[in-house]
Amino acid sequence: MANRIVHFELMGPDAQTMRDFYRRMFGWVTQAAPGLDDYYLVDSEEAGIGGAVGKGPSESPTYQTIYVEVDHIDTALAKAEELGATTVVPRTEVPGAVTFALFSDPAGNLVGLVEAAPPPAP
Repeated sequence: MANRIVHFELMGPDAQTMRDFYRRMFGWVTQAAPGLDDYYLVDSEEAGIGGAVGKGPSESPTYQTIYVEVDHIDTALAKAEELGATTVVPRTEVPGAVTFALFSDPAGNLVGLVEAAPPPAP
């Protein structure tokens, strides 16, 4: 089975401008992400897949990316590098929320990886 896109981000230098633009443009309802300033979640019911709009970091204030679900981030990053990509953000765990990483493909596109959650213990 192919890996599926599970999240997107549309970021700019001003979070409220991004939130208001996509709210007015597509009618997306957003909510502030707990514990993250300037990051607004877009529910999958609104956009087809879950995503976010908001303010990008100072080193990359404007970007868009997709996040693809993988079984093991370290394995996926190694494969991406083998194929000519560069790791931008290594495996990063946000406790209780998500484990992710980012790489730049050979053309410079930013692509995110999200590690699939382990099945619940029986």
